[in-house]
Amino acid sequence: MRALERILASTALLLACCALAPAAPADTEIDRVIEGGLDWLVSKQHPLGYWNAQGRYPAAMTGLAGMALLAEGSTPNHGKHAESIRRAVDYLVSQARPNGLIGDPLRDDRYTYGHGFGMLFLSQVLGEEEDAERREELLRVLGNAVTFTGQAQTAAGGWGYVSAKDGNGFDEGSTTITQVQGLRGCRNAGIAVPKEIIDKAVRYIHKCTLADGGVQYSSKGGGGRPAITAAAVAALYNAGEYDDQFVPRMQAYCRQHLGPQNQNNYGHWHYAHFYYAQVQFREGGDTWDNYSRSTYAKLVTEAAEEPTPAGRGYMWNQGYIGAVYTTALNLVILQLDKNCLPIFER
Repeated sequence: MRALERILASTALLLACCALAPAAPADTEIDRVIEGGLDWLVSKQHPLGYWNAQGRYPAAMTGLAGMALLAEGSTPNHGKHAESIRRAVDYLVSQARPNGLIGDPLRDDRYTYGHGFGMLFLSQVLGEEEDAERREELLRVLGNAVTFTGQAQTAAGGWGYVSAKDGNGFDEGSTTITQVQGLRGCRNAGIAVPKEIIDKAVRYIHKCTLADGGVQYSSKGGGGRPAITAAAVAALYNAGEYDDQFVPRMQAYCRQHLGPQNQNNYGHWHYAHFYYAQVQFREGGDTWDNYSRSTYAKLVTEAAEEPTPAGRGYMWNQGYIGAVYTTALNLVILQLDKNCLPIFER
């Protein structure tokens, strides 16, 4: 009798788990949402080539939206979204300052984000650019951008919402990650990146990692943050620290806080999974298959239909920053399998 009870209990548990796990969406359904999402993004591009978030952060939003278009396989010269990518490149190049900053500090009170995402996007474009004159221009802009990032780094090894000088040495985890990924993108594209900048950033991440594996908001404290922890693992991978001794602890923390059982009970879900998806994708195998199945199901289910000039469009409007931001992040996640972005390749 006890054996039968154990069998029945095990069966009930298995059925409950199956009920919690969302069914994997069909590839055709995923492709439909991706195509509509990209069409929606293109429809929101300003005539001058940029995107913004409720009137703010044009450099950051342009970098992220541009990454989503590149992830589809289009380049500045080829593909469905070539024109939009070219206009995004034109805009970010026009925003490059003499000191190397990509963005406008007079219009953006958190310009480090825009600089990092802009640097990352342009570094991914560089390898696909066929025009020799434009390549030289991108090399100049990115070389200066690396210099600015190095000068903006704080004594602790991180970065804040603005440069160390403008922010009195304030540092913060999420902006630090954008700089590390932007630097890795530049290095992969052939831009010289001083090793000491990366080494200081890695030490910064180590310093911010708590005993339970969570990475805190800042070197000054702030408690462990699931989103920043996922981003930190991705950044360590980007820094070439695949065997970093801190990574197993950080991954365990991420599994606890970012797994399917915790889909909606913390802030910044889409930002967190923009980075956590990169980590899971690099792991590959069953890890990626299981993660992508549940995550794709959530994203496809939550996509909101909105007509565009091209026809049916899709967007996501969760989060306080706005729909362009959330839609761009989600479209990058949904297209990682295409392997069109060198920075995220296995």
